[in-house]
Amino acid sequence: MRKVIVGAMVSLDGVMQAPGGPQEDPTGGFGYGGWVAPLADDVFGEAIGRMFSQRFDLLLGRKTYEIFAAHWPYAEDGPDDSIARTFNSITKYVATRRGLDLTWKGSVALNDAASDVAKLKQEDGPALVTQGSTDLLRTLLANDLVDEINMFTFPIVLGGGKKLFDDGARATAFKLAASRVSPRGVVIAQYVRDGAVKTGDFAMDPPTPAEVTRREKMQREG
Repeated sequence: MRKVIVGAMVSLDGVMQAPGGPQEDPTGGFGYGGWVAPLADDVFGEAIGRMFSQRFDLLLGRKTYEIFAAHWPYAEDGPDDSIARTFNSITKYVATRRGLDLTWKGSVALNDAASDVAKLKQEDGPALVTQGSTDLLRTLLANDLVDEINMFTFPIVLGGGKKLFDDGARATAFKLAASRVSPRGVVIAQYVRDGAVKTGDFAMDPPTPAEVTRREKMQREG
């Protein structure tokens, strides 16, 4: 079976939008495109390299695919040539609800992201690694299709923009498999699935009269 592995660069307030540059995704008037570059360092780069050191195919939303397709096919002679060669040689699965010109060699359209990714997961093959693709990630999280999250949390607050999580995410427990903090304060954390969400209770048993009153008030207020 194939795993779905999320690679997510986020701010402290959970924003994922346009980490790579000002023109990457300015939709909604987002004015902080390129917020990753000033905080990137060798430790961050090594962590990204480890994520791409396994066998993988890319799993992308339409907008991220268009960003990548306009860059990586032309980058094999640049500073990121090894990543470019890898990206250009593997399969790119693209979630799109509309007709899309798949100009990047090795691209495959997914017209029903949840159903198609669920089928891909049942196959033998390399991991399915996401980059960006906020809308796609929300679909994957809502349908309980994510096996691992590699989170790169940057020490900035952006105040608005496209975020990784929304209220549609399925409740799921993860455990921390590895972590590191880069010299510039990027928290690098690998989370893997850990079953259902468990709950506990720190309240007194039996509850105090004040607590009983509070609970009754909460029920009345809905």
